[in-house]
Amino acid sequence: MRIIICMARLAVTIVLTAGCMEFYVATNGNDTWSGRMAEPNAEKTDGPFATLERARDEIQKQKPNGATVFVRGGTYFVSTCLEFGPEDSGAAEAPIVYRAYESEKPILVGGKPIIHFVPHKNGILKADLAAQGLKGVCFKQIFFDGKRMHLARYPNFDPDHPQTGGWAYVDGKLVGMYQDLPTDDKRLIRCKPADAREWANPAEGMVLIFPRHNWWNNLVPIASVDRANCTITLARDCSYGIRPDDRYFVMGLFEELDAPGEWYLDVRTDTLYFRPPGPVEGKPVYAPTTRTILDLKPGARHIILQGLALECSEGTAVAMKDTEHCLVKECAIRNVGDYNGCGVSIGGGKDNGVVGCDISDTGSHGISLSGGDTKTLTPAGNYAEGNHITRTGVFYRQGSGVAVSGVGNRVAQNHIHHVPRFGVLFSGNNHIIELNHIHHVSLETEDTGAIYGGSWSWLSAHGVVIRHNLIHDVIGCGRKGGEWKSPYFAWGIYLDWTAMSVHVHGNIVARAPLACIHLHDGRDNVVENNIFVEGGEAQVQYNGWTTTTRYWPQRIESWIKEFESVADQPVWHREGSTLRDPRTVALPDGRTMHHNVLRRNILCYRNPDAMAFRFRNVSFEDNPSDYNLVWNFGQPIKTGALTIKRTIGPNLAPNPGFEEGNLGGMPSGWTWQVRPTPEAEAITTDEEAHTGKRSLRIRSATTPDLKGKEEWRRHTMVKSGDIAAKPGQVYRLSAWLKADRKGVPAELVVQSYKANTYHLHLQKAITVDTEWCEYEHIFKFPAEGDRQYHPEMKTFYIRPALRQDEGVLWVDNVCLQEAEALDEWESWQALGMDRHSLIADPMFVAPEKDDYRLKPDSPAFKLGFEAIPVEKIGGTE
Repeated sequence: MRIIICMARLAVTIVLTAGCMEFYVATNGNDTWSGRMAEPNAEKTDGPFATLERARDEIQKQKPNGATVFVRGGTYFVSTCLEFGPEDSGAAEAPIVYRAYESEKPILVGGKPIIHFVPHKNGILKADLAAQGLKGVCFKQIFFDGKRMHLARYPNFDPDHPQTGGWAYVDGKLVGMYQDLPTDDKRLIRCKPADAREWANPAEGMVLIFPRHNWWNNLVPIASVDRANCTITLARDCSYGIRPDDRYFVMGLFEELDAPGEWYLDVRTDTLYFRPPGPVEGKPVYAPTTRTILDLKPGARHIILQGLALECSEGTAVAMKDTEHCLVKECAIRNVGDYNGCGVSIGGGKDNGVVGCDISDTGSHGISLSGGDTKTLTPAGNYAEGNHITRTGVFYRQGSGVAVSGVGNRVAQNHIHHVPRFGVLFSGNNHIIELNHIHHVSLETEDTGAIYGGSWSWLSAHGVVIRHNLIHDVIGCGRKGGEWKSPYFAWGIYLDWTAMSVHVHGNIVARAPLACIHLHDGRDNVVENNIFVEGGEAQVQYNGWTTTTRYWPQRIESWIKEFESVADQPVWHREGSTLRDPRTVALPDGRTMHHNVLRRNILCYRNPDAMAFRFRNVSFEDNPSDYNLVWNFGQPIKTGALTIKRTIGPNLAPNPGFEEGNLGGMPSGWTWQVRPTPEAEAITTDEEAHTGKRSLRIRSATTPDLKGKEEWRRHTMVKSGDIAAKPGQVYRLSAWLKADRKGVPAELVVQSYKANTYHLHLQKAITVDTEWCEYEHIFKFPAEGDRQYHPEMKTFYIRPALRQDEGVLWVDNVCLQEAEALDEWESWQALGMDRHSLIADPMFVAPEKDDYRLKPDSPAFKLGFEAIPVEKIGGTE
């Protein structure tokens, strides 16, 4: 592996000025010596210090104009946190440096070795901790021969299937992940009978569980166990209600000490029980005694840590809080952190960095990077560059390679791979994420991506630049129905909810289960000059919201407060700013995703069933796409767009003008589908009509007890009688609609349903005003080979609906006709999209080797495509 590091940042040259002092630390040193010699003298009266603390204290005492502490090779046990404050600071021209001596490898262990193991039984060894100075020390991890061991657990860890194996599953009837239930319990686990266990002291144990959503896990102590009823009650709430089929395991109970590599700590007797995976002779066993190994306190400045190895801590290896110009450089950080602990944490301050480090096996993130002021958009300038990061999120499975927040920070040229969730997780503003090589990520979670940001906060994810990254093999793992799947439900680059004014350009994204890039709502984003290869279901995916989408009304009040908190700040309103008042962000039809631009990208994929573009609930006019190069190896380009040349034959809608039937009653040929309350009505009326004498009036009415129900149960829905369908036939459905007020959410739906057999739901969401207007829904009834096809599905019905708790909707002149359609690419262009784009081979140099450089005569250059500097990307050969 070759990590290319940005030389502008790594030009942290240690300038040894005339007043700079040198000290030495060695495992054979002595803190009573001067520390000015690399080796003890012949008389053993002078030589290096034995500890970094002593070197730090001597620098404080001497107050030199800069100093370098050379740390000799060997293992140093840092039994308590080593702190550096303002008094330990250097200067720009004279930093304080703690670094490895020449090519030697010093290792700082944030704990103590455990020795004197004796046999217990069944291959289990035990050690008396009190006799080793560890009386009353309650640690949650041990490390053997450089690897973290498993706290005794059920089910056992499955080394052959480390991500998908070793889980128990909550019992019960499956419930949809996105279906809200008032009966959800955040503390109760219903175990399957086969997973009922006997534990003498269950309150010693913990449960690691993914509750409801497979986004992240919780690690929660056990309160009690009811074996007769097969339940575990947790001591505190999980993030979400616990659902059937949620995966979990139990750990920390003596009875589960039954597999190699497991251990258990009896805090009552200070005894460690350990079943090693191999002989312990000559191989170290460590237990952490520190939460943080090296802690740089507020006000510390110009301190450099270079070439050190740090391992074995319950929390973070190196923490910086409100420091300036401090640097962790070329260090190896491994086997550190619990649910909240990461490799390196930089919180606040400015111009601090983590550069060229090798970080692995962390409890949470590899690097946590924050700083900067949101209100004034003052950048922090903190950075993570040229690092190699892998196997994060051992305990907190949201743990990403780099998590960056705040304002004006940089994540560049890192090689990130084999992590449970995101490669880079971002929130905040004006960050630069560039030249990273990210692959084999999102191994254990779903609804995820290699680079992800933008949710919850209205002020988050503005002005972020994502450029020149190489992303491939985004995996994803989750469940669909009762089946656990991988790869599953993941994207390459994922801009969620509140991502605004993000510039995504010059990236290469190859192989993601859903699409190479996903814009989930969001505004004013630019996606240009990227190469998207082999997106599973699509290459580019947009999913828009409306102001009635569930999360929008839930969050709008907090978003307004966030907007108002910076509304008087000029920096948020300077030229080019895209900050929007959330109250005015919606388009006239209620849709909230707009002003996103897609241009000069290359889309290349072989799967004939995959789509080039998959846009849902998006205004094409307000989200333009053009000058792209698309290549599906000569196969038809699918876009999901459907337009027609002409209609054919008679109107197939029953009683289309609602002229038949008793006035004041349900019109002939129509009936209820969902009547949320007895007060809701659907009747033939002569008070309003577009043409003729009558129309259908739908009046919605709901009650407080429906507020928490699924959204569809609150809507007022009427359906037609069954209409014979032709598989593969394209139809045009239209209706004239009018409402009693402006902006009423409604829908035209085509549906076919048989319980436990098939469910076709083709929806057109619309917003209706107070004047009669025609709304159109073009659709294709599935044919054999289509995803929603079922051989028993031979009919469908029309379903207009009022998607509002209160209000009136009038429907008239429903028309359903067969139609002759354009192909999907022609339809896409007819809708105004990609009219200048090309369908052509992009002419990659060697795509079979993931070499997506373009040959000189690539047609992409004719569209203005610019070459991507792949030679600068970190972690590439």
